[in-house]
Amino acid sequence: MALTPLVQFCMRAAGFSPMSTNFFTALAQVAPQSPEPQVLDVDGTAWVMFGLFLVVAFILTQWLWKPYIRVREQRVARVDGFREEAERLEKEASTRLARVEAQLAEARRAGSAERGRSRAEAQAQEARLTAEAQAAAQRALAEARGKVDAALGAERARLQERAAKLGREITEKVLGRQVVS
Repeated sequence: MALTPLVQFCMRAAGFSPMSTNFFTALAQVAPQSPEPQVLDVDGTAWVMFGLFLVVAFILTQWLWKPYIRVREQRVARVDGFREEAERLEKEASTRLARVEAQLAEARRAGSAERGRSRAEAQAQEARLTAEAQAAAQRALAEARGKVDAALGAERARLQERAAKLGREITEKVLGRQVVS
């Protein structure tokens, strides 16, 4: 008995070699053949297999599926909790940022006002110091002029006296006699 082309294709796709295909063909020929079509024969082995299926399903449910579902639910709950915490922290950070920006803007306004006031005070102090320095310079200049004028007057008087004395001496030498003034 030959295997159907569909069975042969599936076996080749599953990676069975041609030797194993021959094995399955031989196995199919050894199986008992019935001339009439067979209906599913439900005997004791089917009930044993069904019972084994239920036992394996119960064991897998208790030791595999329930722990897996519990861990998955915990993970989902943790992720949702972290997501909610992140949203809360983000909102809190945005309110803090807005508050800090408002304080910074207020500090800038106050700093600008203080800078303007300090600049006006500095300009006033500069004008006062400049006026005081100019007044002191004028006083020093007047005092220096007075000293220079006094020294100049004294030097003129001395030079006048000396010039008169030199003039008399020159005149006496030229005339050869003493001049009375």
